[in-house]
Amino acid sequence: MPDILISPNALHHALQQPGLVVLDASVELAAAQFDGDYRVASGHAAWLAEHIPTARHADLTRELADTAASYSFALPSPTEAAAALARLGIAEARHIVVYDRHEGFWAARLWWMLRSLGVAASVLDGGLKAWRQANLPLARGEQAQPGVAGSPVSLTVHPGYWANREDVLAVLDGQAPGTLVCALSKGLFEGSAVTRYARRGHIPGSLNRPARQLFDEQGRYLAPDALARALGPALVEGTQPLVLYCGGGISAAATALALTRLGRQGVSIYDGSLQEWAADPALPMTTGATPA
Repeated sequence: MPDILISPNALHHALQQPGLVVLDASVELAAAQFDGDYRVASGHAAWLAEHIPTARHADLTRELADTAASYSFALPSPTEAAAALARLGIAEARHIVVYDRHEGFWAARLWWMLRSLGVAASVLDGGLKAWRQANLPLARGEQAQPGVAGSPVSLTVHPGYWANREDVLAVLDGQAPGTLVCALSKGLFEGSAVTRYARRGHIPGSLNRPARQLFDEQGRYLAPDALARALGPALVEGTQPLVLYCGGGISAAATALALTRLGRQGVSIYDGSLQEWAADPALPMTTGATPA
């Protein structure tokens, strides 16, 4: 099993090694200008303009998503995932590295998806920003993408990585053990900030652990001791299962990665998150702060 995180220099050194597959998981998600302002686009155009040499674009908006779902970025079926990953050429991969051009959340989402399907991968710590800061080379255009064999991919679905609306309701109603954790910012959690989603606020009883607080000023994950302080003992040392959510199951993936680095077990991500939950007026939401 490779380490979860890899540095830019280590990745650059590995680029010439056989069996390395680099995946750019970038997605363009515009900042909300008003409540319900949800604008998302594939990161393929930005990948064409600039990417790490040999990197292949992994499309989390379509090819690696269930586009028939009522919310964006829905987990694809194992069959759909296997077909998309085969096109990306991971069957022959000895080591997979995922990155994105933004805050690292998209890379964490793909990493968690791969992990849930029995595929080991690493995440480039700091993403494309850190790669640029290290003055490492960049490539452009389709011609920079290596040929993809498209061999069949064998996946093993591991339970416990994903939660659905019924799982969240069971925790909320006390029918199942668990702690709900919202990875959105304090403003979005409390309902004081403009939201992309149908309603402001959070699922009642949730703890708030903004995922952005898990990174340093350069966009790299904090050291383990600092991560543990940012997440708090209730998450790191507790024994209750953790159900993480955010707006679309993306920021929550960065929190899942951080918890995994600390050895925390029993972590799942609510795939639909607030994009699904807030759209149903029958499901409870609340605003304001909750105890830490």
